[in-house]
Amino acid sequence: MKECGKNSSSPCAACKLLRRRCGHDCVFSPYFPADEPHKFANVHKVFGASNVSKMLQELPEHKRGDAVSSMVYEANARVRDPVYGCVGAISSLQQQIDMLRTQLAMTQAEVVQLRLRQSTNITNSPPNSGSPIMGSQPKGYYHMDLDVDQSNTFNEPMWPY
Repeated sequence: MKECGKNSSSPCAACKLLRRRCGHDCVFSPYFPADEPHKFANVHKVFGASNVSKMLQELPEHKRGDAVSSMVYEANARVRDPVYGCVGAISSLQQQIDMLRTQLAMTQAEVVQLRLRQSTNITNSPPNSGSPIMGSQPKGYYHMDLDVDQSNTFNEPMWPY
């Protein structure tokens, strides 16, 4: 990434937003390039420039990129959902997982029920019922006629957004 003060005429997004001179030792410049001003704007709005600067200076350089990515993600989530941020998104996804697990369990139970019903029908059928002479073809073991009850389907959207 380009650094401010080193062969660059424009300040990084942080210094531009804060309206200050961007020096060669700017802690923000490697992580908030001038062509991504929204990235720093949300981080500044949520965490404050001073706090971000302190956090970055306390970390070893090899961990700063990951820290900035986390701050950007959390800041963007806080802008979308000021109360819960990332936790709101995680909670929403967990609710969807729970709902889908319930639907999957119901569907699996229905499949078991249909297989049992079909195996009961096969064992109770007359001996010649599947012969070509009688005019019907034998059904395979996995053949099922599914009647789907659509009154139990969910009409809620998958994403709350």
